[in-house]
This record gives sequence, C-alpha cells and structure tokens, in this order.
Amino acid sequence: MNYRLLYFASLADRAGRAEETCDSAARTPRELYAEVANAHGFAFAVERLRVAVNGAFVGWDHALADRDEVVFLPPVSGG
Repeated sequence: MNYRLLYFASLADRAGRAEETCDSAARTPRELYAEVANAHGFAFAVERLRVAVNGAFVGWDHALADRDEVVFLPPVSGG
C-alpha cells in the first residue's frame, strides 16, 4: 500500500523532511512507525507519540487503507 507520511518537530528534523510517500506492507500505524523509525533512526517509543490518519487521531492498531495520510506527532514543548 502507498501512504503519505507527515512528520513534525523533532521527527521532521531527524527525517530531514516534513513529508514523504511510502510504499509499505504495514497494515497499522504501529507497523508503519516501526518501519520508518528504523529507516530514519527515530528514538521515540509509540507510547510517547500520537498518530492521526486522514486528519483524525486514531489508535496504534487502526487498520490502514491504501493512500491514507498518516501523521506521527512527537511530544512538543513551547513557550
């Protein structure tokens, strides 16, 4: 399946991009994150992140569909 991935904050910094497309056999955000975390060296465990699919927050075992937009959101701080 083909996914559009969006990264923010430290994940975008680490990946060197804010978005990418990914061809993957992953069926859940958990599986997909494991793949991209390995590829980009992301250090966050899924328990520290939020995930959204097509603009809505979902659980890590949500069933993905071809062409979904998946957003991994790390914890952020601001002032």
